[in-house]
Amino acid sequence: MPVIAAMPSPSSGSLEVLGLRLNAYGLMIALGVVVAVRIAGRRAEHAGVGTVDDFSSIAMWAVPAGVLGGRAYHVITDLERFRGNWDDAIKIWQGGLGVWGGVTLGLVVGLWRAGVRGLDTWAMGACAAPAILVAQAIGRWGNWFNQELFGRPTDLPWALEVSVATARKVGYPPGTTFHPTFLYESVGCLALAWLLAVVVERRVRPARGRLLVWYAAGYSFLRFFVEGLRIDPTKSAGGWRLNQWVSVVVFAVATGFLVIEHRDRWLSRPDSGASTVSDHE
Repeated sequence: MPVIAAMPSPSSGSLEVLGLRLNAYGLMIALGVVVAVRIAGRRAEHAGVGTVDDFSSIAMWAVPAGVLGGRAYHVITDLERFRGNWDDAIKIWQGGLGVWGGVTLGLVVGLWRAGVRGLDTWAMGACAAPAILVAQAIGRWGNWFNQELFGRPTDLPWALEVSVATARKVGYPPGTTFHPTFLYESVGCLALAWLLAVVVERRVRPARGRLLVWYAAGYSFLRFFVEGLRIDPTKSAGGWRLNQWVSVVVFAVATGFLVIEHRDRWLSRPDSGASTVSDHE
């Protein structure tokens, strides 16, 4: 079946802005950070727990920590690629930031800095949860510029076109089009950010700081399916890629926590119908 239309990949991994040539991958990450700080700060101001300036200060620590954690996760889980070429481990502009490592270390450092500033750490974390997803959605477009982390071949109308060299590198003939998994994840992250900020936060009204747990459950669910489409080499076992296994573990822990907490809160309600000891014998 012929491809009706397709999404072309950029011919270069850089962009020219105001006469300066910038690496597009790094620019997308930086843009995502700027937008996320603004969103999280506005949410904090609306909730009365912090300001945009607070989040800007926190980001000065959390963002480098996130980049370090993301790169460390990528290198550790793909050591064979770097053996004998350890200089490549620092070339983050070529791509290769593991989301789980970046989010984990970035959050830990961010919450620590919030505490140092005397802020409510869990409330600030809840403000940051949807903003982190927006940052991820923007950052994923760096993979488009780098022509990396796409999925299996497809002839869908929105299939991704790559260069001849890129197609051959992954073992396919020129002209093959692929699932744009970066696009799937980007759209999914935006949808999840909306769900957290509008549906979960306003209707479910989770306890203090629990929006981060909802983030973990939602993103791991999304990532499991997107990861299953990707064809870039990685460790795997039992038919699943490494990041799919990580997603399953994170999803199980997060949803298990939410289910147990919901059960305990329901049982503690006076009208829950929980059995009590009868006064009659």
